[in-house]
Amino acid sequence: MSVEAVLYDHPGPRAKRRNAILTVVFGLALLGLLYWIYAKFDEKGQWDAALWKPFTEASTWTDYIVPGLLHTLGAAAVAMLLSLTFGIVFSVGRLSEHWWVRIPAGAVVEFFRAVPLLLLMFFIFYGLPFIIEQPMSIFWAVVIGLTLYNGSVLAEAFRAGILAVPRGQSEAAYAVGMRKSQVMREILVPQAARSMLPVIVSQMVVLVKDTALGYIISYPELLQFGVNNVAANFGNVVQAAIVVMIIFILVNSALTALAGWLERRTRRSGRAPRATGQPVPAGLTQTGEAAGD
Repeated sequence: MSVEAVLYDHPGPRAKRRNAILTVVFGLALLGLLYWIYAKFDEKGQWDAALWKPFTEASTWTDYIVPGLLHTLGAAAVAMLLSLTFGIVFSVGRLSEHWWVRIPAGAVVEFFRAVPLLLLMFFIFYGLPFIIEQPMSIFWAVVIGLTLYNGSVLAEAFRAGILAVPRGQSEAAYAVGMRKSQVMREILVPQAARSMLPVIVSQMVVLVKDTALGYIISYPELLQFGVNNVAANFGNVVQAAIVVMIIFILVNSALTALAGWLERRTRRSGRAPRATGQPVPAGLTQTGEAAGD
């Protein structure tokens, strides 16, 4: 019996009919909810053209929305790179055979996973200057907070991905004389990153949205500029929030689409890792190609 047969049983005629009915019912319920929201907004005059007119003017975009979006994307991009690096380093540290590496790495990861991101930003921006005795950059307060929290979550994801790689992969690599650092770098981490790509992308989406917390410490990101500043100048907070929400959805959808393209590309071109200057047995190559596919 195949794994698919165990995990999923294809629905029969009655189940298909029931699923179709439930789909129609929930679809109608969703349409009803959307219409109810629309009607309530219409009663309060939230669809009046005057409230949406500022978004048809170029100055609204060039003075508020675009600068806020650029600040959001800038902080998110730097935090993504640092979070991925943090996650890989500390996941490897948690898997170390040396207790003096494994225990501190685990303590760091668990601590920053447990502390709310907003408190991290607050402490870095307001508390860290007392330690370093100089003002803290708002940009780096946001980036460091995002890195510590999301990097800790990614560290656990990478660790789970590394442990999920079949043990035969590493055993075959050790058999041809590869060192542990080579096995980790050439065999385990690449396959873990590939298998955990959906989790990584999900966390990157969370990271992009979490940049909005920067407005608490006055970081000029999209929520600050696109909602607070626009609403303060035009008195249309609901409309501004809807526009910013759509922008966040488009950005995260583009990020998800990019990740899907990368996943398909790596599956097509996936090859077994190969140690430089050392032959790789046929068994290891076949296993690696199977994992890549």
